[in-house]
Amino acid sequence: MERLPIRENAGSPRQQGQAGSRPVPQGPPQLPPQMFTTAAQLLDLTDKKLVLVLRDGRKLIGVLRSWDQFANLVLQDTVERIYAGNLYAEEHVGLYLVRGENVLLLGEIDLDKEDDLPESLNQASVKEVRELKAKEEEERKRKDKKSVGKLQNHGFEPEHSGEVLF
Repeated sequence: MERLPIRENAGSPRQQGQAGSRPVPQGPPQLPPQMFTTAAQLLDLTDKKLVLVLRDGRKLIGVLRSWDQFANLVLQDTVERIYAGNLYAEEHVGLYLVRGENVLLLGEIDLDKEDDLPESLNQASVKEVRELKAKEEEERKRKDKKSVGKLQNHGFEPEHSGEVLF
């Protein structure tokens, strides 16, 4: 099998003189740093303010100080932001270690727009927002239970019902 180059190049003077010859590949092309999808991608985000969404729904904002090959993260000056309805609250949690497998979404915060929150959101106490969030969660579970009941009437089995069927 013949190795063909990824891009055409002029080739060496020796090759240019030969009619119909192909240039000899000079080795694999180097990938730009943006192509890395491993934890090494975090190198550009070190010492920057990030927002993380965790698998359990928590939202953390902090400065990335360290990370390892498993994408475990160390955040400094971390704040947990809690949303419920049109309210939000911030709870300062300080230095925070996040296991890499729990990160659902990670993004850099634009420091120029950091304080621009939507007008529809109002800041409230942590206790008040947690209570409202618990009520919303209870309402969601109640609606889910009602939907599951309707689906079971048509032969569907609910996900994560915890029942073992034999």
